[in-house]
Amino acid sequence: MKNCPMHKDHATADSHHAVVERHGDEVMGFSHDKTTHHFRMSADGGAIEATANDANDKTSTEAICSHLSHIAVMFVDGDFSTPMFVHDGVSPGVTTMKLLKDKIRYKYEEIASGGRVRIESNDPVALAAIHDFLTFQVLEHQTGDALAVDTSH
Repeated sequence: MKNCPMHKDHATADSHHAVVERHGDEVMGFSHDKTTHHFRMSADGGAIEATANDANDKTSTEAICSHLSHIAVMFVDGDFSTPMFVHDGVSPGVTTMKLLKDKIRYKYEEIASGGRVRIESNDPVALAAIHDFLTFQVLEHQTGDALAVDTSH
C-alpha cells in the first residue's frame, strides 16, 4: 500500500475513521466492535439503526436502546451535539434540520437486539437535508448502506 500514489490519503481516511469510531464508542456507551449500525434512506426520510451483533448481548442491546431513545429526544429539540462530537464538526444537513425541526418527526422504536430512530418529513427541503445527513453517516461510519433512497415502501 505504501507504493500507492494515494497512500497518504488512505492513511488520513483510516485515521479519521478511527477517530469517528473512538468518539462514537465514547458518546454512545457501547462498542462499535460489538454492534452494527445502519443508516437507511426512504422516500419520507430514513432511519438510524443499531443492533448488537450477538442477540444474547443484553448489555449492548440496552445501551443501544438508551442511546437511540436519547438521540430521538435530542434531535426533536434541534440538538445535534452528539453527531457533531462523533464527527468532529457539523454533519451535512444538520443546519437545515435544525431550522426546519418543526417539519421533521423523530420516532424511536425498539427492534430485535437494538433500536431505530425513524426520521420523517413531508417537506422537500427537510427531506433533502435528512438524506444529506444520512448519506454522510453511511460514508463516515463506512456501513456500506445504500446511498439511494429506497422507494419500495
